[in-house]
Amino acid sequence: MARPAEGRQPAAPVSRGQIARRVRILRAASELGAREGLASVQMHDVAKEAGVAIATLYRYFPSKPYLFTAVLEWHIEQYLGGHDDGRTDSAGAGRTDAAGRADAAAEVADLLITLSVKLLDSPLLASAVALSSFTEYTTAVPARIDIVDSALGRAILRLLGADQASETDRSRARLLLYGWWGLFVAMLTEEISTAEAETNMRLAARLLLTP
Repeated sequence: MARPAEGRQPAAPVSRGQIARRVRILRAASELGAREGLASVQMHDVAKEAGVAIATLYRYFPSKPYLFTAVLEWHIEQYLGGHDDGRTDSAGAGRTDAAGRADAAAEVADLLITLSVKLLDSPLLASAVALSSFTEYTTAVPARIDIVDSALGRAILRLLGADQASETDRSRARLLLYGWWGLFVAMLTEEISTAEAETNMRLAARLLLTP
């Protein structure tokens, strides 16, 4: 079957059945990617594993890179769902003093370091999502959100107590996320060790997030 035309916007699931099918696709892609790596995974194999028609797969994920980037976002959301990524006590919300920001910077660093280690538990899948992020699919599917508005970006702003985030808060979080991604890729390619990445991540969080 021919691939769908480049530039088509992916469909957004609405009903429970559609949401369930999308999750089955993401889970199937995760399992295949973890076993076989990006190059060996074929879209029709993902559809078969997920129990959906190939047209359904392409409806939600117009290309393989788009699919595996969605897999990354899904894994991050799953991780955050089981992680206390935001303050629920009113005492911590909106703190702007240096001590509060320093505490929040340490929490953010902990969050990002732990997430990196968890993603790297499956090297082939980590490589698949990293490679997918570098492809040109982003120009073919233009509906992209600011990284600060991703699940991970929102979690960082919550840790900072920035319910009404200023542009400076958003810029700090954005720079930190790009720095985290660079460190994640460096860990994946073994350019730096986990210990070195942790040291750099803590330094970046302290420099960017502490007044």
